[in-house]
Amino acid sequence: MIMFDALYQPYASNRYCVTARNGMVATGSNLASAAGLEVLMKGGNAVDAAVATAAALTVVEPTANGLGADSFALVWMKDRLYGLNSSGYAPKGISLEAVLKNNPEGKMPAHGWTPVMVPGAVKAWPTLVSRFGKLSLKEDLAPAIRYAEEGYPIGPMLGKMWERSVNIFHQRFDGKPEFDEWFRTFTNNGESWHFGDIVRLPNHARTLRLIAETNADAFYKGEIAEQLVRQSERDGGYFQLSDLAGYESKWVDPISVNYRGYDVWEIPPNGQGIVALMALNILKEFEFPQKDCVDTYHKQMEAMKIAFADGMHYVTDPDRMSVDYREFLKPEYGARRAKEITDTAGLPTFAEPPKSGTVYMCTADGEGNMVSL
Repeated sequence: MIMFDALYQPYASNRYCVTARNGMVATGSNLASAAGLEVLMKGGNAVDAAVATAAALTVVEPTANGLGADSFALVWMKDRLYGLNSSGYAPKGISLEAVLKNNPEGKMPAHGWTPVMVPGAVKAWPTLVSRFGKLSLKEDLAPAIRYAEEGYPIGPMLGKMWERSVNIFHQRFDGKPEFDEWFRTFTNNGESWHFGDIVRLPNHARTLRLIAETNADAFYKGEIAEQLVRQSERDGGYFQLSDLAGYESKWVDPISVNYRGYDVWEIPPNGQGIVALMALNILKEFEFPQKDCVDTYHKQMEAMKIAFADGMHYVTDPDRMSVDYREFLKPEYGARRAKEITDTAGLPTFAEPPKSGTVYMCTADGEGNMVSL
């Protein structure tokens, strides 16, 4: 069991517990966290703070997320848990034949229009606010719009990631007209922004303002949707207006496993959070008398390898999964897979080590409501 003691430090970290009376926001960006706190201080709740923070992150961490992203949210509101899946799907005009024709190796490309799905993150904002928020979407997006218009200073890690992204895009996409707007938006006359620079994103601010004023209709049915489809058609993409106009976020029932007395919750597939539950389901079969020892680390890593392998093989759109994902949450699955863990390290599937991830945030308000997004 975890000891919730302000002075208890089970790991080699010097970070103590933080307390607050009226709310908290945690993200990887102090600016995004400040946006969420600003909304809380204006009378918003945890949902308003989460939406404000998510919008701000598209501005202040553009190397890790954007308006074209997906979104998954767990919402604890008035003593009840809700799940929102706001991930996108492929446009109707694409086909497997088209993907294979343009990519003879049979792999989904990492760039270009082929891997682009209908953006779901933006739709999550009005969906969350209309059901649970206290403020308007316009009020929640105000801090992000201000950051984009007035500018913000680049921190050291963001500067490093920005430089890496610009170098990659120069190597791969110089001279390709479909990436001209990217270079105009995210570079300083073709050069990377650096630590300490003040970055302004006026077009991003205008886009966020249109989203706020139209409750995201401009993004899915109006001016922004039309621009996206025109760009897609010009560059050989597959988007149609109907792909965007028909998009809706989905409320789902969260899934969980109980790990040593704690219920751990995730969004069901197509979300990949089930992989964490699968690993915990396996680890339930072991005892860990010591946290910082080779055997503990070994079993944790092996459980994650197995869970990721099963996730890669089986987890997809739940309507097309070959097995019922609930099978992975049963004790029988954990017991069976735990028996496969020995003192020898299993060989994982070959893959290049990931160079980056995505963004995460969590918010809480003074009424006990919370959001994990």
